[in-house]
Amino acid sequence: MKAVRFHEFGGPEVLRHEDVGQPVPGTGEVLVRVTSTSFNPVEGNIRLGVMQGPIPVELPHTPGLDVAGTVDALGEGVEGFSAGDEVVAFLPMTKPGAAAEYVLAPAAALTPAPKGIPLADAAAFPLVGLTAYQALFDHGQLKAGQRVLVNGAGGPVGGYAVQLAKGAGAHVIATASPRSAEAVRAAGADEVVDHTTTPVVSAVTEQVDLVLNLAPVDPAVLAELVTVVRPGGVVVNTTIWMPAPTDEDRDVRGINLYVRSDAEQLAKLVALVDSGELRVDVAQRVPLAELREVHAQAATGEVRGKVVVLVSGA
Repeated sequence: MKAVRFHEFGGPEVLRHEDVGQPVPGTGEVLVRVTSTSFNPVEGNIRLGVMQGPIPVELPHTPGLDVAGTVDALGEGVEGFSAGDEVVAFLPMTKPGAAAEYVLAPAAALTPAPKGIPLADAAAFPLVGLTAYQALFDHGQLKAGQRVLVNGAGGPVGGYAVQLAKGAGAHVIATASPRSAEAVRAAGADEVVDHTTTPVVSAVTEQVDLVLNLAPVDPAVLAELVTVVRPGGVVVNTTIWMPAPTDEDRDVRGINLYVRSDAEQLAKLVALVDSGELRVDVAQRVPLAELREVHAQAATGEVRGKVVVLVSGA
């Protein structure tokens, strides 16, 4: 089968589109014929080797943390799936990914794919959707009527965070650049702050219950975000190389988010997609053979929005 792999850590040039052996599912595993995967920025850092501490991978490594595809074969002990089922998953970050014609997935990570969008596009949302969901509801404990600030709402995670928070009945303040402002408003933000011209803390005139930081801001800016949170509130931070700020005197907690695979939560997101309550946006669709170019564009800041990588049957 064809796959994209890297045999050494480094820049985009280490990615090779090559022939590899087809894997065989073991106990508890499912062999998925990959329709598509997607590009996530963390995959560039994994390729560089700078994530070997929290996300150790063995070389050669196949990227592709998201997968949409069809069940091809079942390992021992797997129930609830049949050959031909359309599925989606957020794959284990340390294992071979879905930038290949076939990938092994833990059965526990899989959920039926949405029916309301093309199967190929379904690879756009597992990791980013779960990140937004877990930030808002697992860690932020967001409830209807609360106020939430999404800092860095213009990216793929931010788009889902705004939609989910608004859907939960929250008042959503979102920061975005001018090129992303319209999309953030369309996602449901009640207020949009242009972070390129206005300091975020000065734009928030009433304290919020939850801050979700998705932006690689200066550490001093991140530390200031705690000041806009009401006593008893939460700052959830996804830029894990900078610790989330806290304010013990006002009981404001800081939480660093490490997203995890969760098929039950993913199924909730799929249901929202199928009901039309959650929109899946795809900026680009590229063939597997061009994945190296996507990594190169991302390294220079040229990737805007979510890139879906088409593998087979798309």
